[in-house]
Amino acid sequence: MSSYADDKDALLKRLRRIEGQVRGIQRMIEDDKYCVDILVQIAAVRSAMDRVGLILLENHTRGCVARALRQGGDGGEEAIAELSDVLKRFVR
Repeated sequence: MSSYADDKDALLKRLRRIEGQVRGIQRMIEDDKYCVDILVQIAAVRSAMDRVGLILLENHTRGCVARALRQGGDGGEEAIAELSDVLKRFVR
């Protein structure tokens, strides 16, 4: 079971909404809409994707990483290193 299982439906709902926003941006470009309006929509999509990512990061930390730490051994250190790597990629 994934660490985000409890939030799966909400995450999918958010992603479908983001998908709709991206399609809306495509239509705006097809319709030659004002650049600033398009950029505002792109910022909204970025923000929405960041929120999805933060939910997943929190669930991973509270689930997978916490479980690895409780189990002890090298698994905890590996989980922390993996989390550190993914955080570095996420905040770029």
